[in-house]
Amino acid sequence: MVSGPSAPRLMDEVRRVLRLKHYSIRTEEAYVGWIRRFILANGKRHPREMGEAEVEAFLSALAVQGKVAAATQNQALAALLFLYKQVLNIELPWMEGVVRAKRPQRVPVVLSRDEVTRALARMDGRPWLLASLLYGTGMRLMEVLRLRIKDVDFARNEIAVRDGKGGKDRHTMLPRSLAEPLLREMERARLLHEADLASGFGAVWLPQALARKYPGAPREIGWQYVFPAAERSIDPMDGIERRHHFGDAVLSRALKAACRAVGIAKPVSAHTLRHSFATHLLESGYDIRTVQELLGHKDVATTQIYTHVLNRGGHGVLSPLDR
Repeated sequence: MVSGPSAPRLMDEVRRVLRLKHYSIRTEEAYVGWIRRFILANGKRHPREMGEAEVEAFLSALAVQGKVAAATQNQALAALLFLYKQVLNIELPWMEGVVRAKRPQRVPVVLSRDEVTRALARMDGRPWLLASLLYGTGMRLMEVLRLRIKDVDFARNEIAVRDGKGGKDRHTMLPRSLAEPLLREMERARLLHEADLASGFGAVWLPQALARKYPGAPREIGWQYVFPAAERSIDPMDGIERRHHFGDAVLSRALKAACRAVGIAKPVSAHTLRHSFATHLLESGYDIRTVQELLGHKDVATTQIYTHVLNRGGHGVLSPLDR
């Protein structure tokens, strides 16, 4: 822990500003962790006593000595820029002297259609439904876990993805084969919600702007999570007891166990199912811009990575030997 009379006040202020700007709890914990590491790496000096030189040295050390990934270094940079600009009101000059971590160019891990089928066949219950949605819709893991009942449209076979990466909304398909399991899951969520209301609870978390605009919305069934947690818990953001959404750890364990059981040696995560969704759509002949919109990518260039893993060898080219 950082010692000194000002340290606790600094971290309290960091958390206050993060919550004021509606950053997620995961981002809050990551930023606070990086700020603590920065202060400890500089002999517990207060950040006001430091500046561009110390930030450059810290970030460079992460790349050179720590050999962290580029994404990790960028997160540390974002945390420190937030600290100085948003909390301390200090503008740091652009830091040209930072040694940047190299961003490796890697193609995503993708499962074949047969591998997806075999893995899903070894899963059941809620982990099976979550994994099936990841593969069947191309949604990100947290987009599925945070899905609200009102955003599933069975009449149109459509799911509205709210506040996705970059704060953008989009629509994706609802697989017809998952309609009935989803209806059962929603019925379970409804029964839990009614029990919570009867116990004096039942108000789900909403972003502050929405909670102010629609004060009754947190208790409405449409705003409840499709995949609620089994138990209520204290929200670390405001100290209120409420029912959060289902956690990701159970799904991760079930997916890895299923892949091991059917002999899939690839390093599989929930995001692998999203990669597989995009690749299989391209293999089926759907145009890349349609896939881009379904994934919520900001540009086609991001989606083009999947053209390198099509089921036709390097760069999606058919070998002349196979013609």
